[in-house]
Amino acid sequence: MCGIAGCWQTGGGRADDLRTLAGRMADALAHRGPDDAGVWMDAAAGLALGFRRLAIIDLSETGHQPMTSGNGRFVLIFNGEIYNFRELRAELERRHVTFRGTSDTEVIIEGVAAWGVKETLTRLWGMFALAIWDRDERQLWLARDRLGKKPLYLGRAPHAAGGVASWIFGSELKALRAHPTCPTSLDRSALAAFVRFGYVPTPWSIYDGIEKIPPGQLVRLTADGRRIDEPYWDARAALRPAGFPETATAPDAAPDVAINQLETLLADAVSRRLIADVPLGAFLSGGIDSSLIVALMQTASGRPVRTFTMGFPVDGYDEAAAARAVARHLGTDHTEVYVTAAAARDVIPRLPRLYDEPFADSSQIPTFLVAQLARQHVTVALTGDGGDEVFGGYVRHAWVDAVWTRSRGVPRPLRQSAEWLLRSLSPESWDRVGGFVEPALPARWRQRRPGEKLHKLADIVHAAHPREMYQRLVSLWPPDHRLVPGASARPSWADALTDGIALDSPARHMMFADLVGYLPDDVLVKVDRATMGVGLEARAPLLDHRVVEWAWRLPMALKIRHGEGKWILRQILHRHVPRALVDRPKAGFAVPVGDWLRGPLRAWGEALLDEPTLRRQGFFDPAPIRAAWTRHVAGAGREESRLWPILMFQAWLAEWS
Repeated sequence: MCGIAGCWQTGGGRADDLRTLAGRMADALAHRGPDDAGVWMDAAAGLALGFRRLAIIDLSETGHQPMTSGNGRFVLIFNGEIYNFRELRAELERRHVTFRGTSDTEVIIEGVAAWGVKETLTRLWGMFALAIWDRDERQLWLARDRLGKKPLYLGRAPHAAGGVASWIFGSELKALRAHPTCPTSLDRSALAAFVRFGYVPTPWSIYDGIEKIPPGQLVRLTADGRRIDEPYWDARAALRPAGFPETATAPDAAPDVAINQLETLLADAVSRRLIADVPLGAFLSGGIDSSLIVALMQTASGRPVRTFTMGFPVDGYDEAAAARAVARHLGTDHTEVYVTAAAARDVIPRLPRLYDEPFADSSQIPTFLVAQLARQHVTVALTGDGGDEVFGGYVRHAWVDAVWTRSRGVPRPLRQSAEWLLRSLSPESWDRVGGFVEPALPARWRQRRPGEKLHKLADIVHAAHPREMYQRLVSLWPPDHRLVPGASARPSWADALTDGIALDSPARHMMFADLVGYLPDDVLVKVDRATMGVGLEARAPLLDHRVVEWAWRLPMALKIRHGEGKWILRQILHRHVPRALVDRPKAGFAVPVGDWLRGPLRAWGEALLDEPTLRRQGFFDPAPIRAAWTRHVAGAGREESRLWPILMFQAWLAEWS
């Protein structure tokens, strides 16, 4: 796990200048790779590659990057881990390829020399962002893993003296900003999308002229200025065998057979992620996903697995006790630290530099804290990320089919009445009602803050298509809200993938949209920046692409049953952990931002949302923002989900402008 960066001025350049530039770009990523650094140049071509290393496999000098192939033709910088590198190495050795070390990096570059770039990518199982320079053809190849675990930005930087523009790229925007002519003009349309979703969707970045390379994509840059993009893994094609109308939905599988097959596949995915030459552990929240991963780790390990939980002493937000119970049952070497609210709030000033693009998922705070805790003991941590997107774990997945089916036959006036009824009480009032009836409800129906979800339900009763339902459910501000003057609506990479597909249920449509949008742009960004910000590598077995492709073929009844998501994962987990320890309402990984904004963060928020300042900056229409702020601090409504993106942008702007 590392940080990569580079630039290519196709007209050539001075060696000293290129070395200095690539070194500066790579050093901006020192937190991602504190163990080693390297620069490689082709001055005649104007290319420079920079690298920062977090040593995980082959800690010796033979794992140093940039790495050149044995035949001298290809040069590689690579961020990530390849979990089938031993099998690939054996295959290459049968072709009489000689290896100098034991790293997965060397397997990639020798694979490229033997099989070519695209063929090698299709053979890799793992997470990666990489750049490969072909010295013979003078071509630069950039690629990102199938599901978007590792980030990669690409942009064009004009020449300071009017010469040939440079391609610039890197793991984070920090690296690109280290280039002296990096474009820093804000993209208002990207800003509008950020405010709506809480993240900047792929392929955009917050800067006009810089973009994110989409997951599963291969980009080839040529010396004559051409850019050729092609997928080496296409989510629509890879997942087409089930749920799309072009082929019949997979027949119902015998549940016991499917459970056994999935446990075998997950056990292999976990065991492959235990390969490391450094200490290794896991995040444990006590939920379904992390508990299952830890259970499979403990089964595969000959000694107690290191597990880490960050406790938070606020009612409704603390899962430390549940994690402790699971750890005790599995016999892990468990570390638990309780963090005060003040300590959690102290993380907020660090967020704009940690997430050097505006990012507004407030669970970034506890994610950073648990990463910081784990890094004191290990260098690699396994996580349960991906379980919700792949196995139907979000609340919206569980009830959207019923809502869609029942609402289609209801006359419009009755749907309007239902919307009125749902909005007749504030979310806080519905929460109080829920508190009275919750003891009588089955555990799977209990929700933290049900009022917020009921108001979301009111948002979708008029939706004409599952895609519209999804967009309304995941929007923090209404889709048609003109909060950012001068912004225009345009399709994201996830929009393009979901446009025109006809899945066999609204729930499957939402799961696909989450898999190609919310997962890589929110969840994986949150985890990557939080972990790499402290030099910790995170590995996600549930996002092994073999698991994702296999799981998509499952009948929905094996994912969502009786209104409960992740059914098949639960059945595997119950083989390892008593049901009573893990069957409880989904809590998420959050902090009480709303309460903080009414209390200790009120002055901070008021300063950032000062109306004259907002008007002077010109990025937002201040009226709806001030109205939401006034309602929230007065206790007349819960507006933190809308206010947090504005606050995070304002804090980011103060840091980077």
